[in-house]
This record gives sequence, structure tokens and C-alpha cells, in this order.
Amino acid sequence: MKTATLLPLSGQTTPDAVLPQSSSKKKLSDRQKARRMVLQALYQWQIAGAPVTDIQAEFRGYYQGKIDWAYFNEVFPAIPPCVIELDAALTPLLDREMSALDPVELSVLRFGMYELLHRIDVPYKVVINECVELAKVFGATDGHKYINGILDRAARMIRTLEV
Repeated sequence: MKTATLLPLSGQTTPDAVLPQSSSKKKLSDRQKARRMVLQALYQWQIAGAPVTDIQAEFRGYYQGKIDWAYFNEVFPAIPPCVIELDAALTPLLDREMSALDPVELSVLRFGMYELLHRIDVPYKVVINECVELAKVFGATDGHKYINGILDRAARMIRTLEV
């Protein structure tokens, strides 16, 4: 089976080694580590087409340490079945065809859209900020700006009472 992950090449298997710190070198929370794992798992699912349960098992075996596993196990498997809904919500906000998006940006946008639509316990500002940070770490040079603009417009439409 083909696998594709965003894991940095490193001989270490600790979460801090495989989950790169942001440029400010601040320590990541357990939830932020889980968010990075969700993004990596979505990317792997999107590129390799591996079953969600296989990806979950692989990540469970690979990552060690303090991670918000409950969040990862709730959010990651919930996104692939919603891809048609998420893509339909994203399409009117895009300035290009979905097929023209970078795979990392597409994964980040789907992740952010899922949280805006289905995780109202997470404030929209947190959703946008976390997705922008993920795009800065894993995406193209200015991809985070695109992610910010799309998710900001989505939040204004979806979370009208909160915005």
C-alpha cells in the first residue's frame, strides 16, 4: 500500500521531533499536536487513498507522548465522509478550481471548514488561527494568506452570530 505523510525526516520518533515547532519555538499544546496529526492524516488519506482506520492505527503506533488523542480520534475519521459537503461549501469561496489547489492547502481548508460547520465548540477565530498556523508550517510560502482569506469569508457566512 502506498503511503504519503508530511512527517519531517528525522531519526527520532518523539512528538516534538516529528511535529515541527512553529518559528517562535513555543511549546505546542496537546490539542495543537493533535491538529497537526489530523492535517497529516487528511493529507495521507487524500494522496494515498488509504482507509481511515489504517491511517489511525499507523498514527497511533507512530506517535508517542502527550497528544489529544480524543480530539484526533473524533475529528479525523469524521472529515472524509463529509468531503462532498465540505467541498461544496468551499467551492463558491475559491478563486480557482478545487483541482488547482495545493494538496496541503486543500487538506487545511477541508479541516477548517469541517470545524466551522461541525465543531461550534471551537471559536471561529481559533479555527482560522490554527489553520493559518498549519499552513505556515506545512504549506507553500504564502499559502497561509489564502487559507486565512477563505476561512475568514466562510466564518462570516457560517458563524453569523459569533462574528
